[in-house]
Amino acid sequence: MLFHVRMTVNLDPALPAEEVADILSREKAYSQQLQASGKWRHIWRIAGAYANFSVFDVADNAELHAILSGLPLFKYMQIEVAPLVRHPSSIRDDDS
Repeated sequence: MLFHVRMTVNLDPALPAEEVADILSREKAYSQQLQASGKWRHIWRIAGAYANFSVFDVADNAELHAILSGLPLFKYMQIEVAPLVRHPSSIRDDDS
């Protein structure tokens, strides 16, 4: 199943710089692992915001929830999820 996910990050400004650096390092490694596996199919930064639009390709809602809740930044995120289905007018064969 494909899901469109918007993630907006709201880090606590009182967090120590070392803790922020550790969280961001773990977040990058985790997200790149998921991208390499094909689960996190696309990620785009939203210009002017600490946010992204992403597309996940996972088995079901439960798998998506497990992935998102495993993000090191999860507790600092506002997340919006929308399930996707292939549009009948699409000319792409690889977007399902």
